[in-house]
Amino acid sequence: MWPYYETEDWSVLPPELNRRFNPAFNMASIKQAINEAVERVSTVRMPAPTRLRDLIRQIRAARTAAEERTVVNKECAYIRSTFREEDSVWRCRNIAKLLYIHMLGYPAHFGQLECLKLIASPRFTDKRIGYLGAMLLLDERQDVHLLITNCLKNDLNSSTQFVIGLALCTLGAIASPEMARDLAAEVERLMKSPNAYIRKKAALCAFRIIRRVPELMEMFLPATRSLLTEKNHGVLITGVTLITEMCENSIDTLNHFKKECGHREIVPNLVRILKNLILAGYSPEHDVSGVSDPFLQVKILRLLRILGRNDVDASEAMNDILAQVATNTETSKNVGNTILYETVLSIMDIKSESGLRVLAVNILGRFLLNNDKNIRYVALNTLLKTVYVDTSAVQRHRSTILECLKDPDVSIRRRAMELSFALVNTNNIRTMMKELLLFLERADPEFKAQCSSNIVLSAEKFAPNQRWHLETLFKVLVAAGNYVRDDVVACTIQLISEAQTSKQNYAVCALWHALERDTADKQPLAQVATWCIGEYGDLLLYGTPSEDVETPVNLTEDEVIDVYQRLLWSPQNSVVTKQYTLLSLMKLSTRFQQGNEKIRQIIDTFGSNLHIELQQRGVEFSHLFRKYEHLRPALLERMPPMETAKPQANGIIGLANGEPEVEDEKSIILDNSPSAAPADSSALLDLLGSSDLDAETPTTIINNTNTNIDSSPVINNNDLLDLLGGLDLSSPVSAPLPISQVQPAPQIFSPTNTANFLVDGLLNSSPVQNEIPNLVAFDKLGLKIVFKLERPPDTPDLLVINMVAQNVGSVQLTEFLFQAAVPKTFQLQMLSPSSTVIPPLGQVTQVLKVTNINKASLRMRLRISYTGESGPVLEQAEVNNFPPLAWQ
Repeated sequence: MWPYYETEDWSVLPPELNRRFNPAFNMASIKQAINEAVERVSTVRMPAPTRLRDLIRQIRAARTAAEERTVVNKECAYIRSTFREEDSVWRCRNIAKLLYIHMLGYPAHFGQLECLKLIASPRFTDKRIGYLGAMLLLDERQDVHLLITNCLKNDLNSSTQFVIGLALCTLGAIASPEMARDLAAEVERLMKSPNAYIRKKAALCAFRIIRRVPELMEMFLPATRSLLTEKNHGVLITGVTLITEMCENSIDTLNHFKKECGHREIVPNLVRILKNLILAGYSPEHDVSGVSDPFLQVKILRLLRILGRNDVDASEAMNDILAQVATNTETSKNVGNTILYETVLSIMDIKSESGLRVLAVNILGRFLLNNDKNIRYVALNTLLKTVYVDTSAVQRHRSTILECLKDPDVSIRRRAMELSFALVNTNNIRTMMKELLLFLERADPEFKAQCSSNIVLSAEKFAPNQRWHLETLFKVLVAAGNYVRDDVVACTIQLISEAQTSKQNYAVCALWHALERDTADKQPLAQVATWCIGEYGDLLLYGTPSEDVETPVNLTEDEVIDVYQRLLWSPQNSVVTKQYTLLSLMKLSTRFQQGNEKIRQIIDTFGSNLHIELQQRGVEFSHLFRKYEHLRPALLERMPPMETAKPQANGIIGLANGEPEVEDEKSIILDNSPSAAPADSSALLDLLGSSDLDAETPTTIINNTNTNIDSSPVINNNDLLDLLGGLDLSSPVSAPLPISQVQPAPQIFSPTNTANFLVDGLLNSSPVQNEIPNLVAFDKLGLKIVFKLERPPDTPDLLVINMVAQNVGSVQLTEFLFQAAVPKTFQLQMLSPSSTVIPPLGQVTQVLKVTNINKASLRMRLRISYTGESGPVLEQAEVNNFPPLAWQ
């Protein structure tokens, strides 16, 4: 338009201007009018931006997510357009809105450079929004992060304390290792500033820098020592926090503060500060619910705990003040409970006096009576850690702990159960088992397996007599039902086999009464009962009535056979239970004086059973009734007592899967060397009576509804093959199930499940196993994980890994979780662990089964997590040094 206005010829002007302006006006007046019009147009096109509160109202008024996205996208487009202007007066407001949009989860990275412009602004309000935006939008992975270092250094030398505070906060929030090294000297200088506000901010910034770059710790030591002499509580609490971080991460720094500070020893200073807080009067500036500065008290108590650990002199210096805090702190408010909790942790962690430990446990006992569920949970969790330090003091609160078993909160019940088992000993075994059995009856299914296994372990270790032990195991089988783990069945059968005849008479009578009732939801009970009746059926019918039995048994053989027939034909019973029952019925044919014909008819029906294992047993038993009738009494005679290695129980909560803990695995493996075989292969009775056959080796694969028979020993005995009708014992009858179909189920009484029933149930022989050396998979921070490798001889593709996690430290590990992963060419099945708590010097076991069809080299990734003394721990490891013998 301007070329028109450079001439005095009005005829060349546009018609609208020719009509509007008088030709008498000069050229300057026309240009001024046009500039005013352009300015008005620009003002209309770029109005003032929406305020932050208005944007929040618009977003909250959106009724759908689509409407919210529309509002946000529209505002982001406007903010982008304003960022293109060099001198925008609304940059601060737009960044504030952008930060709110970022908090909602929408992308806001395009505002990073604008934050840097605000930081460089001389106005404090702009700097505040700019630094806030830098903390939210910037991170060390972006190149923009490098541009802020110079701005921070300039602001750290500012004359305004609030600008310095902004820079210190931002540096602590987003400092990369490079930025921390560049600006650490500035922070150390500010820690000596005469301004308390700056000293507090600088100490917090140093705390963050040390976490990012621990090697800078030594630089801050001189300035840190002076912080404990501060009277300002804000500076004092930051100083204690900084020293705590240093001592936790460096042993050298810990020794420096404990011994190398000369006359300014840190423990007396902390004791003096804590004593002044307790004895000081009311201070409105620091009072919280009647307690003087509880935050500072908690921080000091935590630091005292670190300084007094394994230090007798430091512990003695703080015993008195800990006793004063424990007795003078108000417990009616949650603030006081927090201080008492930290006091208890400090008392139990240092070398404190016995009376002080009793006081700490009594405080936790009062916590158990609190109505707040969180306080009760914290008390149980802490008692579980301290029970191994002072058991007698915790025993005084046994009744309160047992009451927590009835708490509606599942977390409290779990911790109370674990603590109750830790309190079991010889003196209180009867009382504790009575309460725990009541808990087992009404417990949720998730508790039944662990609780039943721990009751069995406790009873095995502290049982007052054999009669009580048997009665307890029977109650566990009834109360836990199908949730009973396999180790409970095995332990019960072993105990019955080792018992005296009078106790066996009691057991068979008691189990018969249980078997008469419906056992569809108690399969493990049915398995134990049928095994016991099959072994000692003559005592049930013809033995002297036991005085221990409440209801005498008056039976006939036909009544017993009818109950067995009901069990065998019931569709609700599992295949494993029917295997137990069929074997038991076969043994009863030699225990009963009559009724063999009815037993034979029942067994003959299983010769055409759809399940291959039951069919095999039916066929073999039918041969014993006909061709080998003369050998049936010898083959089915009563089994000798089972002898297995006893687990070395280092804690009550432990081997819940029932694997024996032995130093030498060969002690539980049959010696099948040629020298151990009988010289006369026709001496069948000597073979059956060999003591070597009593040994047991747990090598079964556990299923939910059936047992996969995957262990068949190779027996090179021609006379025995002739006896069994020329059956090839070295080849399994059925192929093993794929790992994906294998499900856990109870074991049958013989731990060595073979493909041939007579060898499995009658001979009770153990397969020859390859001796594979143990493998240490993980050893760190007091936790050692050992792999005990086994290979079933008839399943070359299967490797059984018995994982043993050992706690070699003196602190209990809780919430233990072991996870493993293998390449896709392998198939991995992990059974349930024995426990999630590893007591000091105790262990937890878990079974892993790996199928390797391609014979490839096995590699395994491990992920181990637990909660230790210093909090949650997460470790990862890789095992790639499995011995070659594992797949040969």
